[in-house]
Amino acid sequence: MDRPPPLAPDHPVTILLASFDGAAFIGAQLDSIARQTYRTWRLIVSDDGSADATRDIVAGFAASRPPGQVRLIDGPGRGATLNFLHLLSVAPEGAVAFCDQDDVWFPDKLARAMAALSPFHGPAHYAARTVIADAALHPVAESRHFPRPLGFRNAVVQAIMAGNTSVFNAKAAAILRRCAGDAQTAGIPSHDWWAYQIMGGAGAELIHDRQPVLLYRQHGQSEMGRNDTIAAMSHRIGRLLAGEYGGWLAANHAALSAVRTELLPENRRILDGLGKALHQRGPVAAATMARLGLYRQTRPGTAALFAAALMGRLRQCGPSSPSR
Repeated sequence: MDRPPPLAPDHPVTILLASFDGAAFIGAQLDSIARQTYRTWRLIVSDDGSADATRDIVAGFAASRPPGQVRLIDGPGRGATLNFLHLLSVAPEGAVAFCDQDDVWFPDKLARAMAALSPFHGPAHYAARTVIADAALHPVAESRHFPRPLGFRNAVVQAIMAGNTSVFNAKAAAILRRCAGDAQTAGIPSHDWWAYQIMGGAGAELIHDRQPVLLYRQHGQSEMGRNDTIAAMSHRIGRLLAGEYGGWLAANHAALSAVRTELLPENRRILDGLGKALHQRGPVAAATMARLGLYRQTRPGTAALFAAALMGRLRQCGPSSPSR
């Protein structure tokens, strides 16, 4: 999408921000939230035990806002992914937006998302491009536009719906809340990848906005860095071929299998096929994945996926997960 549709009457959206030792940057992010043109928001900050001034900065921001608009809670202290899942478990009913502590949102970030989601009566998931910036917020480049269709066949093998831009309408958020506990148990590698898989699997509307909606700050403490350079792509392919990626697929598969009743029948079939592929030997695994129609967003990425399968780099040695 290039322009959002006309804005519907405001519906409250809960912003979910996972924080940890973010004092250097979180103030700028909070200021950008305060400048949103979409006014009907509330914010929950889950702090994972910061040793710096993060909690004081958030508390000061909360004091400057209307009572109850900003809450500061204790996180589980086990990393960003589990912190976001924890946030989902405590969020009230209604739309939710993921938020990273070191970005800066453009003023219309929430307005664009909520306008894009407003036509849909069923579950819907919005994400967008970003402007990649250095630590001082000097723009470097825009994030990639993804050319191939969004959907479950892509989601099970690639994370493309950036969590720091993701917003979910009320029905989508309700599904995520129901599934979050099993994701924690499975040890998923990434909350935004998991959310894309759940949404794709459940048949939600998937919207990827071509318009950037925030400054994505890159710095030494960033958990995930810029991913569109040749070096970054080579690094991802290296991790795929080293076998780490196969473990991620297995954890995601376990999380999805535990909530398979949330998935459309066709996507349950794809999930079951992926589970078999993760326990098959190279050529058989690659053939199974090809029959399922799995793909990444670029031809080299898809080729690397099938090369890893052929080389046995995705294979899990334990028994396959039982279908439920």
